Amino acid sequence: MNHKEIVEAALFVAGDGVNIKSLAKIVNIPEKNVIDTVRSLMEEYSSRETGLEIVETGEKRYVMQVKPRYSDIVSRLAPGEIKSPVLRTLSMIAYHQPIAQSELVDIRGNSVYEHIRELKDRGLVNAAPHGRTRILQTTPLFAEYFGIDSNDPESIRKKIIELSRKQSGSVGLDRWLGRRVVAITPMYESLMEMCGIEDYRVLNVYSPDEDELDSLADVYRLIVSRGYSEQVSRYYDGEIIEIGSTTFNDLIDSIQSLEDIYDSDKARESIEKIKELRERYVSKAMVIDRKVKPATDMISRIVSDLHIGVSSTGVVIAPDYGVSSNGVDVSHDARILVPTHEKEGSLIERVCRKYDAVIDGLKE
Repeated sequence: MNHKEIVEAALFVAGDGVNIKSLAKIVNIPEKNVIDTVRSLMEEYSSRETGLEIVETGEKRYVMQVKPRYSDIVSRLAPGEIKSPVLRTLSMIAYHQPIAQSELVDIRGNSVYEHIRELKDRGLVNAAPHGRTRILQTTPLFAEYFGIDSNDPESIRKKIIELSRKQSGSVGLDRWLGRRVVAITPMYESLMEMCGIEDYRVLNVYSPDEDELDSLADVYRLIVSRGYSEQVSRYYDGEIIEIGSTTFNDLIDSIQSLEDIYDSDKARESIEKIKELRERYVSKAMVIDRKVKPATDMISRIVSDLHIGVSSTGVVIAPDYGVSSNGVDVSHDARILVPTHEKEGSLIERVCRKYDAVIDGLKE
């Protein structure tokens, strides 16, 4: 097969920037040769009378796109982006078809009804009545949309397996389906559970390796700890959401910040659980009449959430990290140290341990 034609086809179907490493894997030739091939294509497209161009969007990263002067004219024909949860539903229909709508709802939840409606409107899925439910299957347009030769269910399954194996498992499948996913750092995996979000990727973006940098290519939203946007923006230029997990209020705010992608029933259930826990801790703190002196803003927010009185002569409470990033010993004279770097357990469990440290310390 012609290497140049494969690279051209890959850039065409990607719909977004593709790095040289990914192209080299697809074509199975050295990266240097791929760079030469891409640059040759760039020259060809610049000399043609065509509405397309290939441009470099970053270091060793290229995209095929409509030339700017034509973008306004053709934009009305461009399909709207299919959101990640909807694509997850579509991938399950494609792989398991024919599948009963009721079975899919049991697996994915009630949000599936809305997903199916959108997929039917786009012409990607058929829903045929079958007793008290419907049988779901992909349409010929689905095969055309994703570049598959046949809409035969077995052909689609084989193609999904083939592509996912070639492109490193589920990450490859995400890319083949055009699914752009949410990425989180390891400590926020339990947040995804609280939100009922299934489509996400766990990445160490604070000091990513080469594979993790490659995985960021199809991430449309990155969730990081508060204060880390500037650090991760060196590797990632998409949407970054900073969230906190110090207090119960932080957890509620974090869930609500993902409103456009969370499962509303699961998110509501999690928020109610967090509110009940917060009230339980506030009740425990009501019997404490000692005032405190928070050493940091983080401790102040915990104390405020517990409705504990503050005084300049109160019991000094500090985080357990000792010396801050600017060299200040925040734990000096502290009577109570609050755990801040524990990695075990869910976000809720970590918040509980912080609150327990404050309440138990003041009861002694």
